[in-house]
Amino acid sequence: MNLACLDLEGVLVPEIWIRVAETTGLEELRLTTRDIADYDELMRHRLRILDTHGIRLSQIQEVIAAMGPMPGAAGFLDWLRARFQVVILSDTFYEFAMPLMAQLGYPTLLCHRLQVHDDRITGYTLRQPDSKRAAVRAFHHLNYRVVATGDSYNDVAMLAEADAGILFRPPSNVVAEFPRFGVVTDYDGLRDAFAHALG
Repeated sequence: MNLACLDLEGVLVPEIWIRVAETTGLEELRLTTRDIADYDELMRHRLRILDTHGIRLSQIQEVIAAMGPMPGAAGFLDWLRARFQVVILSDTFYEFAMPLMAQLGYPTLLCHRLQVHDDRITGYTLRQPDSKRAAVRAFHHLNYRVVATGDSYNDVAMLAEADAGILFRPPSNVVAEFPRFGVVTDYDGLRDAFAHALG
């Protein structure tokens, strides 16, 4: 049985933190896993900025609710679900992602949780360390063949663990550092890559 593991942000939906940065005018929030490979370092940076400027969870959720999938993403996901079991493996948080999941037909999502007190984000809880790689490894133990796609540093372990890994619209620094993975830049190319992976 074939299983597709997809990153969420940058593959199916825009980068949430970049949209928050644009809406709040806080340029420091534009940094993503495309820029900083250490996820804990990145999240501590984000939480400091939110605390300094008094940005609340509900404000971020309003920004996210106004977002939608990237053009063509929903159609690609429908095509994929007809051919693969599909799981979204993301370093986002359930408190952020659910409005977007509704627009994508509620695919299975494995991600993290925020720690919230009085509408202020005080921390976060990882589902488990190295969660994307661990999920693919677990799917292999269940005798799934896994094809994975992502766009950032935090996807590389997932792509490496999968039977086939595809970079989707990655930044040039990720392409340069990880030339072993195929690169596609649109959903037609991603369909072709997944179809080819089926053999």
